[in-house]
Amino acid sequence: MRIAFIILSLLLSTISHALVVLQYHHISNKTPVSTSISPELFSAHMDYIASEKFQVVDSLQLQKWLQEGTTLPDRTVVITFDDGYRSVFTTAFPELKKRKWPFTVFVNTKSHDEKNPQFMTWKELKALNKYGAVIANHTDSHPHLIRQKSFESFPRWHQRRENEIDFAEKRLKKELGRSHKLFAYPFGEYDEDLKYYLKSKGYLAFGQHSGPVSKDSDPQQLPRFPFGGRYGDLEDFASKLKSLPFPLARIKVTTENGSVINNPELPPSSSKPILRIASPLLKYLDGANCYASGQGKITSEIKGGVLVAQALRGLPPGRSRYNCTVHAGGGRFYWYSQLFIRRLPNGEWVRE
Repeated sequence: MRIAFIILSLLLSTISHALVVLQYHHISNKTPVSTSISPELFSAHMDYIASEKFQVVDSLQLQKWLQEGTTLPDRTVVITFDDGYRSVFTTAFPELKKRKWPFTVFVNTKSHDEKNPQFMTWKELKALNKYGAVIANHTDSHPHLIRQKSFESFPRWHQRRENEIDFAEKRLKKELGRSHKLFAYPFGEYDEDLKYYLKSKGYLAFGQHSGPVSKDSDPQQLPRFPFGGRYGDLEDFASKLKSLPFPLARIKVTTENGSVINNPELPPSSSKPILRIASPLLKYLDGANCYASGQGKITSEIKGGVLVAQALRGLPPGRSRYNCTVHAGGGRFYWYSQLFIRRLPNGEWVRE
């Protein structure tokens, strides 16, 4: 068994490599805690990347590698920011510029058009663009794209969210002269129809569920590690930076009674979905640890090369995740995260 594991590890070594995408919002001590990290901690993150000799590449390079089907290089990182807050320009930019590192800012264009003082001006965005930063699409008004309004027909709802994406891309091209076809879902929320639209338009799309990116990742559902609030101390940062994907992973999500779920939004009858991760290496590994938002460690086991995880209690309304990890050796972990979204019992959405 041990020999078989070693042989399989060698065979899979070239496809288990991946890069990690980092996600930040505010770099400030004066903004909402849940979406902020301090300037000091951000600087410590950057120092750690440098001291561990990680390669920093931009999202366009990731886009090129994925389009070509290239095995992604290990110990590589992409740095991203959502929304285009001013602290990215005043605090993060100087830290990145002195290192000559690339980065990406996903902007919701309406906030910049309206000159909201919390956000960068177009002049500041143009300065980042001139430096070489990638300024990309985060919709126009940052809506919950998966929420159909009560008065909307299905076609009008789909048209509205397509307009959000198309209009923002046109504004970026007009102001900056570039259209990168990179997109970040507001709130990290998506569904299969939205993914299909983005694919048809040639977009690479990023969520907010954690995990590394491999060449086999879904190009319209790419994970990122979000940092803010209680997430991001150096120990937490280091473990995420060095994470690996489950090689050749096949994912299946079902309700408690076995019905397949394709979208993150759970059907009303399901509150404890079952996650299955199949990977060749799981036949030779044990010691899986899976966690659910707000619950801590949940039930998980590995059987016949499949990791099975299920929450102990019903997931609450709103966004939740299962995060599953397995030791990969050398202080590293295989990592996978699954997003779930639930409505309130009356069918309405959680207010945010």
